[in-house]
Amino acid sequence: MPRRPKSPPPESAIELPAASGPDYVQSFAPRLGRRCRVLILGSMPGARSLSAGQYYAHPQNQFWPTMQAVFGVDPALPYERRMARLHACGVGLWDVLRGCERRGSLDSAIAAESEEPNAIAELLAQRRDIVVIAFNGAKAAQAFRRHVAAQIPPQRLDTLSLHALPSTSPAHASMNRDEKLRRWSILAAAAD
Repeated sequence: MPRRPKSPPPESAIELPAASGPDYVQSFAPRLGRRCRVLILGSMPGARSLSAGQYYAHPQNQFWPTMQAVFGVDPALPYERRMARLHACGVGLWDVLRGCERRGSLDSAIAAESEEPNAIAELLAQRRDIVVIAFNGAKAAQAFRRHVAAQIPPQRLDTLSLHALPSTSPAHASMNRDEKLRRWSILAAAAD
């Protein structure tokens, strides 16, 4: 009896090769709830987040305290419960970059020529419920403009409200916490 060819592994099981060398890093899969109106895009998770397998794991990053101020998500909750609360508020997380060369955790250390974008245009084609994109920092907004915006059909782009927000990273200390919270608070109404 002839053997049937093996099915290819599911996409999530395919391991992508490192682009260049030891400083190559890859982002996480998107974390979206069933009802996602707001997609928050970072640039690339930092080393602490990559090690923990969690978005915004660095204890000095102000992301989770900001989510508490804007959406009431308690940063003391276990990670999966925080994610469930964000999803209940209509908020999802992902990164603009799928992979890049970066020594350390700073966005300024990302080698521009190594940037590989995530399939955000494809996600937006499938998920019409996403109507707001918020960029966590200037690098995320810049990488989106550079790699993603032109891939999104104009009629879909017209349905999106794009917000470049200050980075919650501890490296972005030029703006005080109150001003950051004021700017991030625009998302509260968008997620309802």
